[in-house]
Amino acid sequence: MKLQRKNRRALALGALAVSGALALTACGSDDTGGTNGAGGDSTIASTGSITCDDAKGQLLADGSSAQKNAIDAWVKQFSRACGVQINYKGGGSGAGVTAFTQGQVAFAGTDSPLKPEEVAASQKVCTDGRGIGLPMLGGPIAVGYNLPGVDDLILDAPTLAKIFDSRITNWNDPAIKRLNPDADLPDLKIQAFHRSDESGTTDNFTKYLKAAAPDDWKYSGGKAWQAQGGQAAPQSSGLAQQVRQTNGAIGYFELSYAKGMSTVAIDTGASAPVKATVENASRAIADAKIVGTGKDLSLELNYTTKAENAYPVVLVTYEVVCDKGNKSDTLPATKAFLRYIAGEEGQSLLARNDYAPIPEEIIGKVRTTIEGLS
Repeated sequence: MKLQRKNRRALALGALAVSGALALTACGSDDTGGTNGAGGDSTIASTGSITCDDAKGQLLADGSSAQKNAIDAWVKQFSRACGVQINYKGGGSGAGVTAFTQGQVAFAGTDSPLKPEEVAASQKVCTDGRGIGLPMLGGPIAVGYNLPGVDDLILDAPTLAKIFDSRITNWNDPAIKRLNPDADLPDLKIQAFHRSDESGTTDNFTKYLKAAAPDDWKYSGGKAWQAQGGQAAPQSSGLAQQVRQTNGAIGYFELSYAKGMSTVAIDTGASAPVKATVENASRAIADAKIVGTGKDLSLELNYTTKAENAYPVVLVTYEVVCDKGNKSDTLPATKAFLRYIAGEEGQSLLARNDYAPIPEEIIGKVRTTIEGLS
């Protein structure tokens, strides 16, 4: 049986190599106006260089909806090569970490480093080990809006803080006019949308507001939305869908969910406002520092950067796994999948799906850590 399984893998890899350029489409779980749940398509050519080793069976995973489009694209290529079925729910960072600490999934995705209490909970399911975060992708949190006739909009951190705290409620408010003197801003109520579920995207977005506008954002932050007012929707895809269909709406979500939508340029204090692009987010992420302990590689992001063309509203998504004590029936497939997505082939997919690869000096440490998982 083992020889047959290896032969099947060899045939699958050979078929990929012969085909030369198999199209890979990232398929999100929710329809936001396109084929990938983000309003568009993304394709890459498969090189057939995935190492399956002893990967087999099925993996259950859950967590960050921010990375759902990337995970779907990765899974399609990995499953085609190795025959492993991976079911990633994308129910949000909070749901993913909870599922992991309850032993329900092989790995989880989260857009925030594990908290001490989450690490403690993980020790109950990681025999002689603990849950660790492996940074796997980054990207901009785009602030999308639906304002007919206004294709270019500039906002700064204090103005964003007041909008999402329901203290600026109309699009022709003087604070918005000051930043956009040439825009034809309508006399229209602002419909500010936030996440209804616990979300690492919310955590990072509010960390930015707290760091860059401390006098205007007084909330402590976290995965759960704390400000009063506004409207709510679940997951990044749901939030983007509400902004698309609501006149006067504004919301925050990963760039891959903002295809075909106008997004805000941020006045950071640099010489020019900065747009939400993969390249601009990469400049900000490159300033991150590893602050995790042990094998945990959690990062500290600089939300107040004023560097030219550095987009400050960014997140990094971590795959959470046991450093020791992974279940023996899922460990081979988990390591093979993580090895692929952290490798050059997996990371090269990201920019084509509006995500930012992890800087080389950090992803190199991730690769080393993956090989030591047990």
